[in-house]
Amino acid sequence: MKNLHQKFIEEIDSYNDKRFDGLIESLSTTPSISVRANNLKDIDVPMNSRVVKWCKKGWYLSSRGAFTFDPALHQGLYYVQDASSMILSQIVSQLTVDYATPICYLDACAAPGGKTTAAIDALPNGSLVVANEYVPNRAFTLVENVIKWGYPSVVVAKGDTARYRKLVDFFDIIATDVPCSGEGMFRKDAEAVNQWTPLLVKECVSRQKEIVSNLWSALRPGGYMIYSTCTFNCHENEEMIEFIINELGASSVEIKMADDWNIQAGINTPYHCYRFMPHKVDGEGLFIAVVQKNGIKETAKLGKSSKYNMKKSNVRFPNIDVVKNWILDENTEYEYSVNNDTINAFPNKWINRLSILKSNLDLIHYGINIAVIKGKDFVPTQSLAMSIIVNKGAFQQVDVDYHTAILFLRREAVILDGVSKGYVLLTYCNRPLGFVKNLGNRANNLYPQEWRILSTHIPQEKPIVLDSLYKIK
Repeated sequence: MKNLHQKFIEEIDSYNDKRFDGLIESLSTTPSISVRANNLKDIDVPMNSRVVKWCKKGWYLSSRGAFTFDPALHQGLYYVQDASSMILSQIVSQLTVDYATPICYLDACAAPGGKTTAAIDALPNGSLVVANEYVPNRAFTLVENVIKWGYPSVVVAKGDTARYRKLVDFFDIIATDVPCSGEGMFRKDAEAVNQWTPLLVKECVSRQKEIVSNLWSALRPGGYMIYSTCTFNCHENEEMIEFIINELGASSVEIKMADDWNIQAGINTPYHCYRFMPHKVDGEGLFIAVVQKNGIKETAKLGKSSKYNMKKSNVRFPNIDVVKNWILDENTEYEYSVNNDTINAFPNKWINRLSILKSNLDLIHYGINIAVIKGKDFVPTQSLAMSIIVNKGAFQQVDVDYHTAILFLRREAVILDGVSKGYVLLTYCNRPLGFVKNLGNRANNLYPQEWRILSTHIPQEKPIVLDSLYKIK
């Protein structure tokens, strides 16, 4: 039995709810390992896998592999995510099932990016996704994971949620996986056990109220807020939903949950709340609920930006026609810009909204960074390589073996025999890995320095998560 704080045990016992019987004991068991496939890149769940019941693109692994040394992870083909958290895809799908047009979605506490990428896969195609993170280091991890997922209609911001008070009626859905006391992480994180105190719970409640209050004006009337924590106590969960409904003005929204998922209803509440408890489901502790903001629901205006129309600025930049051929734009028009020598493409239909976001938030990434300008040269980026709109036919392509793929991901020199000089798109299992500039005797590695694999130990057997891909090589 882990050395749990006595006050935590007393809090759980005070609920006098038989559904909690066995919870304390379960916190000493070994958590499961699960991953979720990238729907944008047409990745299927491997055959004979044990699929996560509430997420058709998620499945369990028999053991935790050396994910760091799996090129498929770095290619953004899957994401390592706790099974309970995958419910976000299910919820977003249900909330948007009747939406005929793309919408504006905010993930307000987004790092490291699991729930953001889950939402991207479930939203109407072409929806604008804004992912925000308060902690700077975590924000840049978020950028990395979002880039690897490859979605073009995305914005990443860092900073306090107070900035969103100015974006009145901007978003159709806001997801708030708020900072919490972390009781649901006790199985996985010893530090979560050590730092827990009753005072921490009170501090989290105060911060949670501040966050949802900051975000409330940015949610349009009739829009949805998805509230979640990874903790068990009612103060941060059911009581927070009561606060949102009664103090901010909302109604509770029911989400369809199959009986065999074994997800528990809320505790001592008339509202629709859902609890994942590790002794009931194969996943970590999670609380999640949806509320709808009071007001007239104007579905005809979903995704529109008429309230924020702004004139486009005339941005001067060099002739970049050559790089426009580097992306596929059959179904979407893109606006091109140059920022600090980086050429960016962003979906034209959201350019007015992007202008508003730039004016009010600290943006650290948006759209697809296609190339960096170096003198008269355009250098293709990792953002382009990972994007679902990269035009692979615009480059020489070389499919590399596992050893070469790891060398590339460690940002070491790569030698390509019989390949013409110039920029080359390396692929692994015929899927983009990244760019090199072939000089003849060697190739300059263009993989981002800050993303490189630091470990020099390579496992004797390569990790196999997506076995259907590894059969190719």
